Amino acid sequence: MTVASRKKIVPESHQALDLLKYEIAAEMGLPVGKSLADMNVEFATELGGISSSSVKEDYWGHITSRDAGAVGGAITSRLIRKAEETMFSL
Repeated sequence: MTVASRKKIVPESHQALDLLKYEIAAEMGLPVGKSLADMNVEFATELGGISSSSVKEDYWGHITSRDAGAVGGAITSRLIRKAEETMFSL
C-alpha cells in the first residue's frame, strides 16, 4: 500500500482513534488541542500555563517529533494489548 492510497479499513474507527490519541496526549501532559479527552489543556489555560489563543483545535505543530512519536507508540501498544486480550479471551 502506498502512502497516497491509505484508506481506513474501518472508516468509523477515525473518531475512536482520535479520542485515544487525545487521551494519551493528556496523560503525557501534552497541550495539543481542545477536546473532551484533553482536560489538562483547559486547566493549563485557566492557570495561565499556556495562552488560550495558542491552543487550536487539533493542532500539534508545537509538539516535538519525539513527543508525537511517543503518542503514536502508546496508541500502537494499547491497540496491540487490546487485540491480545481479545484473542486470549476466546
